[in-house]
Amino acid sequence: MGLQLNGGIVAELKTQKNDADVEDFLNQVEHEGKREDSFKLLELMQQVTGLEPKMWGDSIIGFGQYHYRYATGHEGDAGLVGFSPRKQNLTLYLMGCYVNPGDKKYDKLFQRLGKHKLGKSCLYINKLSDVDLDVLKDLIKESFEDLKKFYPSSD
Repeated sequence: MGLQLNGGIVAELKTQKNDADVEDFLNQVEHEGKREDSFKLLELMQQVTGLEPKMWGDSIIGFGQYHYRYATGHEGDAGLVGFSPRKQNLTLYLMGCYVNPGDKKYDKLFQRLGKHKLGKSCLYINKLSDVDLDVLKDLIKESFEDLKKFYPSSD
């Protein structure tokens, strides 16, 4: 069933929170090193957020939730922080890094992080041994806290 929007039907968002088992999903990651890193990242994000992980769609693990609405009218829900063990890399969703564009604290943290790539809204890491885990923990914490401030009704 599609969503109603301005009288028309649009495709339903694919990345919705669901009750799929996070550990079962991670145990299916084929590459042993990526699977081990994913469990470490799961533990790290749980520690930082104090929240239980939830599956979003069929491949994203998220912590918490916020509701966004763009100027275009597009809106939806997403995890406050999250990650996905993709074939090429670990993809971290740290949207809080982008809510205050002039804030230089993230630039400093990214400079100290280690080997990584940045996308429009994602942090890409090949393996956790490529980065400083203390800096990564700080990035997750700052992003989580900043996004909660930006979306005060988030959980």
